[in-house]
Amino acid sequence: MRDGRTIALDDGREIRLAGIAVPEPDEAGAEAARQALDGLLAERRVTFAGASTDRYGRSVGFGYPADGKQSLQEAMLAAGFARRAAQPVPQDCNTALTAAERDARQARRGLWAEAAFAPLQADQPAMVTEARGRFAMVEGTVLSVRESRGVIYLNFGRRWTRDFTAIVLKRNQRPFAAAGMTLTALEGRRIRVRGFIEQRSGPVIEAVTPEQIELADTTTAARQ
Repeated sequence: MRDGRTIALDDGREIRLAGIAVPEPDEAGAEAARQALDGLLAERRVTFAGASTDRYGRSVGFGYPADGKQSLQEAMLAAGFARRAAQPVPQDCNTALTAAERDARQARRGLWAEAAFAPLQADQPAMVTEARGRFAMVEGTVLSVRESRGVIYLNFGRRWTRDFTAIVLKRNQRPFAAAGMTLTALEGRRIRVRGFIEQRSGPVIEAVTPEQIELADTTTAARQ
C-alpha cells in the first residue's frame, strides 16, 4: 500500500479508490489509514468496477471484496479512516459513502477521534490557511452570500483578504440547481464545505458539485 487509497498491483499498475480522501503521507493519520486498507485487503480477492484513468495514468474505481457487500471505500469510511472526497460519484454510491462517513464521525471512530481529522473551523482562518493545498472540511456559519463577476461567494467573515470563503462559479451553478440547492438560502446557516484549500486573497474552497456542501446538522446538501 502506498497510502490509504492507493493499491499497487503485482504487475506494477496502481489503482486508486474513487470517492474517498485519506491523509497525505506527511499528515497525521496517514499510516493508520494505510494499515486500515492493508487489513481490508489481507488475503482477499478484490474486483474493481467503474474504473477510469486519471491524469497520472492510474486506474481509479470502486473495489469490492469477493466475500463482502461493502466496497473498500465504504469500509474505510465506516471505520473512520477516510473522508468522502469532493469528486462526484454515482448517486447510489454517494448515498452509501455519505452515510458511512456520517456514522463514523458521529461515533468518533478511527481518525475521527483525533483533533487533526476534525473539520476546520471557519472562524479560525489562520488554521484554514495552514491547510492550503490540502483536502479539508471547513465548518462554519455563512455570514453572507454575494455574486460578483460571475462568481457566487459564500462569505464566512467580513474580511475577504483573510477570512475563509467558499465559491461557486456561476457557469457551474447548474448541478446545484438540479440538486435543488439554493445557494442564497445558505446565508445564516451553519454548513460544512469540503475540497482543496486554495490561497487567493484569503483561504478558499471552490465547490463544483453540490455534494461538497452540506448543512452541519444534517447529512444532506442544503435544499430549499
